[in-house]
Parts: sequence; structure tokens; C-alpha cells
Amino acid sequence: MVGRPRSQQARRAILEAALRLCERDGYPNVTLKSIAEEAGTGRQTLYRWWDTKADVLLEAMTDLVESSRAPSQADLETFLRETFALAEGVVGRVVAGLMAEAQSDPALAERLRERLIGPRRDALRAVLERMPPPPGADLDLLVDMIFGVMWYRLLNRHGPLDAALAGDVTALVARIAASPGPHGELPR
Repeated sequence: MVGRPRSQQARRAILEAALRLCERDGYPNVTLKSIAEEAGTGRQTLYRWWDTKADVLLEAMTDLVESSRAPSQADLETFLRETFALAEGVVGRVVAGLMAEAQSDPALAERLRERLIGPRRDALRAVLERMPPPPGADLDLLVDMIFGVMWYRLLNRHGPLDAALAGDVTALVARIAASPGPHGELPR
């Protein structure tokens, strides 16, 4: 982001336009040209601030998710309800598009992990640590399992991401936390 300082009004218009287009046309059909036209700004403005549509949409997602964050003291079910509600909307479509593009773009994959995926994993891990988890539990694996359910449903659309699923996942995590492993030890 070199050059003149960003106009916050133009920035906001561009990020909102990118989200509207992604919701209306789907991630693959969004271009920097269409974002500029939808936002009523020049393409030069976009190219000055972002190199690709993925960069624009990643910034839009980061802003949107940060503004929608569950309170830091949320319980697991509240955290999941709010996370799933975001994923059911345009956020899910954009992040799925970013993830697909990141499969062939290692630099985008790294930015996505740093700015969006990593902070959400950390937030879920903090919620799990407060439950409290069983001693010796592998919280990273539990985070993967919980978000794995979300991603599987998001990508396959075979079931809803809703409050009922948040309740079911919360109950399953509670059962895992309460039960010893197959040989009397706690899950690792």
C-alpha cells in the first residue's frame, strides 16, 4: 500500500462492493474491474491499494469477522452459533473462495492463515481452555475437529450451519471432555 493515504470512505465502499458482488455473482466471477465499478471508484485506486481480488476480499473478511467477534468470554455454544451464522452468509462463500484460491497460491494461503484462520483458531482454543478441557487433551486436534465440521458442511452444503449444530457440537465436546479414553486415560 504505497502512495497516497487511503480514503476511509473509498476503502469502505470498495470492501462493501466486493462483498456484494461475491454474494450476488459468486467468488469466481468477481474481478477488480467489477469491484471498482460497483464501488464507484477508479481501478487505479484499487490497484494502488490491492494487487488482487483475493487481497480485497481478505481485507473485507478480516474487517467483517473482527467486527462480529464473539465476546472473549463467550461459552462454546455461543461462539459456535455466532461463527456458524457468519459462515452461512457471504462470509462462508468468500472464505471458501479464498481457501480454494489459496490451494495454488502459497502466499495467499499464508496471509489467510495469519489474518483470518489463525485468529479464529486461537479464539476457539481460548474458549475450549476455559471449559476446562480434560488434562492432557490435544486442544489443537479438538479445534480441527470442530472447524472440520463447519468446513465440511460449508463446502458440501449437505446440512445447515445453525444453532442446532452449535448445540450438538457443544454437547459432543462436553462428552469428550467427560469421558476417559479406551484404556482409562483421558483423550490426548
